[in-house]
Amino acid sequence: MTSTADHAHLRAQLDTLTTEAFRPELADIDRRSTLEIARTMNDEDATVPAAVAQQLPRIAAAIDATAARMSRGGRLIYAGAGTAGRLGVLDASECPPTFNTDPSEVLGLIAGGPSALVTAVEGAEDSAALAAEDLASTGLTERDTVVGVSASGRTPYAIGAVEHARALGALTIGLSCNAGSALAAAAEHGIEVVVGPELLTGSTRLKAGTAQKLVLNMLSTITMIRLGKTYGNLMVDVRASNDKLRARSRRIVALATGATDPEIESALAATDGEVKNAILTLLGGVDGPTAARLLADSHGHLRAALQAAAKT
Repeated sequence: MTSTADHAHLRAQLDTLTTEAFRPELADIDRRSTLEIARTMNDEDATVPAAVAQQLPRIAAAIDATAARMSRGGRLIYAGAGTAGRLGVLDASECPPTFNTDPSEVLGLIAGGPSALVTAVEGAEDSAALAAEDLASTGLTERDTVVGVSASGRTPYAIGAVEHARALGALTIGLSCNAGSALAAAAEHGIEVVVGPELLTGSTRLKAGTAQKLVLNMLSTITMIRLGKTYGNLMVDVRASNDKLRARSRRIVALATGATDPEIESALAATDGEVKNAILTLLGGVDGPTAARLLADSHGHLRAALQAAAKT
């Protein structure tokens, strides 16, 4: 049972957070027209990219460190509660179809487990021990990267995840939306995107959530670029699991090679539908098995495999 003193302490903490600040100039927002409210929200959202830009050097450093770990077989693991946790799970779930990663390579942990994606699990975010348990269940090692995500930067679950991971020698990143946060201090790489007070006081699913989504997009996407999951700006590791993605696969091969439709179909047939391999057969003039070997030798980097093919 939480005591009155505990509640007072927490309230005092919240009073210091930029993300929780009250904006008296918006106290009459419920009396404004719908269009005026929409314009105000849109103006607020337009400030988020500039706040992210302030943290780009820190974001880039975190990405390079993450890619180095993943290139040695490590995983990328997000940990957060509420909106922050859901954003991590969302980003992780989109990596397999986009980059053909194994579902175990990028994980999203949310306080309270999968049911917390759709229903609030009371008290889960307050447990650092729960975060340690969730990470332990993944078989965490020093090769992995753990990203604690929390708008306030004070959520015990996110901080506990980072502290547990760092104690094991894993790379740690703390993403928050308040300056001087405990989460950033606990992590090796602290990223604090200060977006300011929300339109609705304390509703960090708004600007803070948008900022977190932008940063998570960068973390996963640029890490995958560094790992050779793309060729230029083409998703050459896309997993063709439905009709739309099968059509996209053929379009990607066409954009990368300029080949005709019959040539593309032949290349995909010779490479079991693997886009990257098909491009290599067409541009490198090699057969399917050779393409697979060259890509394996190049750790999946298509440009390096093409250079190797030119020497064969």
